[in-house]
Amino acid sequence: MLTIWGRRTSSNVQALMWCVGELALEFQRHDVGHRFGGLNTDGFRKLNPNGTIPVIQDGERPPLWETGPILRYLASAYGEDDFWPRDPTRQAEVDKWAEWAKINVAMAFTVPVFWRVVRTPEAEHDHHAIEKALTALESTLAIADAQLSEHAFLCGSCLTLADIQLGHVLYRYYDIDISRTSLPNLRRYYDTLTERPAYQTHVMISYDELRRN
Repeated sequence: MLTIWGRRTSSNVQALMWCVGELALEFQRHDVGHRFGGLNTDGFRKLNPNGTIPVIQDGERPPLWETGPILRYLASAYGEDDFWPRDPTRQAEVDKWAEWAKINVAMAFTVPVFWRVVRTPEAEHDHHAIEKALTALESTLAIADAQLSEHAFLCGSCLTLADIQLGHVLYRYYDIDISRTSLPNLRRYYDTLTERPAYQTHVMISYDELRRN
């Protein structure tokens, strides 16, 4: 049984929970962070001295924090070979795209775009900054679009850990009120993800509580 700390509207928690759902793992999740608070308590700081989410504990094992290592742990402990290959060369290929998605896509979207559009009052929107951030983001997403012109998923014909790191960002990217460039392969890929039950349950959820009016 996994114990998970983190609110369901956190994008990092969504990546974790989608992975948990795909691996069909049993879990108990505790809402902490944002309107729930709890990150600065002594109890939580013992789990993660950084005071950030997500955090997991797998049975009696020590707590884990930081999304990337958590995902790699779950994939190594519970994933099939197609999801997280045991062969070092194939695993590195998946890990390469996973890290690329986290650093170059998720980080380029969450604060530069999502926070400016959703978590900033509309009257305070910096439209020039949003457009500039979108141009940079979509230049990076074009790399994924090219990769997806040859594969159903980022690393081939099967969902892998790399798709968890890229795909969880796409729900909000396609849902928020912005102008988007045409990336047909990425859109086809996203539409495929939306048919997955674990994606629907853990990623395609309301973020209204994060809005600033």
